[in-house]
Amino acid sequence: MASCDRQWGVIFDMDGVLVDTGWAHRQAWQDLAEREGLEISEEFFRRTFGMQNAAILPMLRPDISHAEMERLSDWKEQRYRDLMQAHPELAPGAGALLHDLKHHGFRLAIGSSAPPENLDLFWGRLSLADWFDARVTKEEIRASKPAPETFLKAAQKLGLAPHRCTVVEDAVPGVQAARAAGMSVIAVTTTRQREDLAQADRIVDSLTELTAADFRALLASSSAGTISKE
Repeated sequence: MASCDRQWGVIFDMDGVLVDTGWAHRQAWQDLAEREGLEISEEFFRRTFGMQNAAILPMLRPDISHAEMERLSDWKEQRYRDLMQAHPELAPGAGALLHDLKHHGFRLAIGSSAPPENLDLFWGRLSLADWFDARVTKEEIRASKPAPETFLKAAQKLGLAPHRCTVVEDAVPGVQAARAAGMSVIAVTTTRQREDLAQADRIVDSLTELTAADFRALLASSSAGTISKE
């Protein structure tokens, strides 16, 4: 185990990265739209995936009150949790990658725009607590992705400087948030096309393509200021 790995961290988004949840969020938004008479296109869903509901709902109802936003958000998230109850599975390659990173001493965190109840759905059942040293969820954040606050707070909890952390994301706002935080970022094409994720340092189709050595190389390059896009 390389001792310098202990000074490096990896921050994972949850939805669409660690767990295949995009389908459930899409269905929950569609069910909410039908129930409330909202217009949510596939393009709108893809463009806003990874953002907090507090940022999304005003786009659908510009005059929405705080109370109404909380009501709609709570309904949507409960519908999402109901859908996910039967399918709590890690994304392909996630378990092996987490094991490899921990074996090599990396500090791991989850940086998510979701409410803590959504993460709790997987925390015990998928043994995420065995892998992660920290977690950041919606209730701790004032400004959602693409603002950098989620990832900066995660790095702070890990006790690491931002440039010593790499983010793994699938959404454009998440990639932008990582960049704004001064972190390197690997994007996974689970919910977006490669061209949408062009700001990332590296783009993969699955976590099965990644090992601890990939993160070590990227972080070493980042520290030296010589990151090159693949």
